[in-house]
Amino acid sequence: MLERNNLSSIFVLDQDEALAFYVDVLGLEVGADVDFGAMRWLTVRVPGDRKQILLERPGPPAHDDATAEQVRDLVTKGAGGGWLAFTTDDVDGTFARLVEAGVDVTQEPTDQPYGRDFAIRDPFGNHIRIGDVRD
Repeated sequence: MLERNNLSSIFVLDQDEALAFYVDVLGLEVGADVDFGAMRWLTVRVPGDRKQILLERPGPPAHDDATAEQVRDLVTKGAGGGWLAFTTDDVDGTFARLVEAGVDVTQEPTDQPYGRDFAIRDPFGNHIRIGDVRD
């Protein structure tokens, strides 16, 4: 039986830029940063959480050059399939802090049937929702 999801991944076009966004802007922490030669294994996580997010650059060993270019094009259009959701106990304060940091807002804080949240995009087009979600 499965116990939990411990790793998810999203595609990013520049891992250093992604690291700056996810750590310096969103406040996540580095889980792992390992050079495997053909690829850099770079993960981030919410401080104190065990679940990590792989910030994966399209390319070897997972993709040949043509496929990597297609993935980069989709990510740039916001159609790379990547999205993340985080919870916060201060939707409006978190929103204000991120707006001040210059994030790309796609939806301002809104009351939803499941709680209150807002939406942003990372520098590569990946969708992110942040909110206070009712259990």
